[in-house]
Parts: sequence; structure tokens; C-alpha cells
Amino acid sequence: MRRSFRSLAVLAAPLALAVVVSGCSTSGPAASGSSAPTPSAGSPILIVASTNVYGDIAEQIGGDAVSVTSIIDDPDRDPHEYQADAQNQLALSKAQIVIENGGGYDDFIDTMLQAANNPGATVLTAADLSGFDQNPADGSFNEHVWYDLPTVAKVVDRLTSVLTAADPAGAVTFSANAASFTARLTTIEQAVAAAASTDAGVGAAITEPVPLYLLTAMGFTNKTPEAFSAAVEEGTDAAPDVLQQTLALFTEHQVAVLVYNEQTSGPQTEAVLAAAKSAGIAVVPVTETLPAGETYLDWMSATVTAITAAVCTTAASQCR
Repeated sequence: MRRSFRSLAVLAAPLALAVVVSGCSTSGPAASGSSAPTPSAGSPILIVASTNVYGDIAEQIGGDAVSVTSIIDDPDRDPHEYQADAQNQLALSKAQIVIENGGGYDDFIDTMLQAANNPGATVLTAADLSGFDQNPADGSFNEHVWYDLPTVAKVVDRLTSVLTAADPAGAVTFSANAASFTARLTTIEQAVAAAASTDAGVGAAITEPVPLYLLTAMGFTNKTPEAFSAAVEEGTDAAPDVLQQTLALFTEHQVAVLVYNEQTSGPQTEAVLAAAKSAGIAVVPVTETLPAGETYLDWMSATVTAITAAVCTTAASQCR
């Protein structure tokens, strides 16, 4: 997502400058292979996550042994317009573990962590753990890796190891929590696989690539012109002919479902939504941050269920 958090880099710069002026070191964060500092006896392990998606995962695995701060946690706000503040900087300066998405999605974390003079923090970067090529020749890397369930499983495995290194006494609890989380994640993956056996090749439309990992795993074929979803990502308008090609997906019933990012909107995305509804194509909203009151696992499970049910509504022949 090329436009991700652009404003944050600008906002983080003055914070970084303030640290330099005060004479603090700006050493970089610890590599993801290093161990988190050992917490003081009786004190929780301090974790900072770039979004509440990773924050919730940390809470599920760490339980009472961790204290988690999620920098971006408002489901009603476009994450790309989020403005970091001094409180975020303070949290990062004290963090023992930092969980970021990476892949260009939340670069402000690295900038602020360097300014926070916290070289001992262990940084987990989901995009790096994913194993995906983050620099393909065609520039097509999709940063929204929390919609890729195998990547989330890798994050959980790595986090469990880091937590155990930081607090060996909690190893049994961390492992048990991770096993419980992974078992539920496996159940969701089974639902995804079941959908793939039914929906293989069925056309789907998107406004942004946010849900693409999940849609692909469920067997759908993305019919959206790349130029359209790229324009929405960049916060610009697609060319008129590209918009018309996108609208034709619905008027010509080339797709069975529209899965759109409800945290971003504009005249063209509204036109796409209207076209889908007018054509009787099912619409499923998704978000980039965790909805209030939900866990990551509940959220992903509900999303898979909603997409599956939506396709059944649009194309009953897909329901078996």
C-alpha cells in the first residue's frame, strides 16, 4: 500500500529531531532475531503493536503476563490518515517487544522506534516472517499480510518464542495460549479450504487489495482492474475508462461478490458500491483494523462466513 501512513513519517520526523537535539542516541531497533529484555519480577512484558490486529494477537498469546499498547485502534478511521503523537513515542521508548506489519505499511514504527532510543526492543515484522517476496519486479506485493492466515501462524510462533525468552517462567502458559490460538486458526483455515472447493474460479471484486490474500485462499478470482484498486490505494481517481471497466463487472454480472474496504471512501468507491447493489451483487465490508469488541480470530471467522454467505446469496449454485 504505497500511500500507507505517509503523514506519520512527516510527524515522526520532528519527534526524531527532538531526541537528537537532547543528545540521545538514535541507535536502530534490535533485529528480529534478538531476545527481548528480561522484565522485572512481577512486571508485565511491555509490547507495542502498530495496529490493534497485532495487539490482540499479542494479548491472546501473552495473557496476563503482557501489557499491550496498540497505536492504531480505531475501526471508524482510515489508518492512512492516523497521526502519531508523543504518547506513542513514549510507549515505544519503553517497549520490550514491538510488532509491526512491515512491507511499507507502517514504516513510522521504525522511524519512531529509532528516535525513541530503545535499541533493546525486539521487533517482529509480519511481512518478513511471511516469506513473501516484498520486492517483486512488477511491484505487486500486497502488504496486508494479516489477511494471510499462514502468516499469522508464523507471527504467533515467533511471538511465543520471544515471550518465552523474555519470561521463561511463563513458557508453559505462552505455549498453551499459542496452541489454543493455532487450533482455532486451523479451524478457520479449514473453512477457507472448504470455500475454495466450492468457489474456485468464481469472480470477486475489490476496492483495495486489503482482503486479497483471504479471497485467493478461498478460491476466488479477482476481476478488478489493477489500475482501479491501485488508484484507490493511492487516494486518487482511476481513469474514466478504468472506472467503467470496474462498473461493468457488476452490470455484466462478472463477479459474485464485492469485498470492499469500508475505512476508505470516495466518489468512485461509492459508485462501485452503488453498481454492485443495483445489480444484486452481494457486498461484504472489511476493515484494516480490528472492529471494537472483537478478537482477531472472531473477526477472521466472521469475515470468511460473511463472504461465503454472500456468494450463496448472489449465486445460489455456488452453495452446496
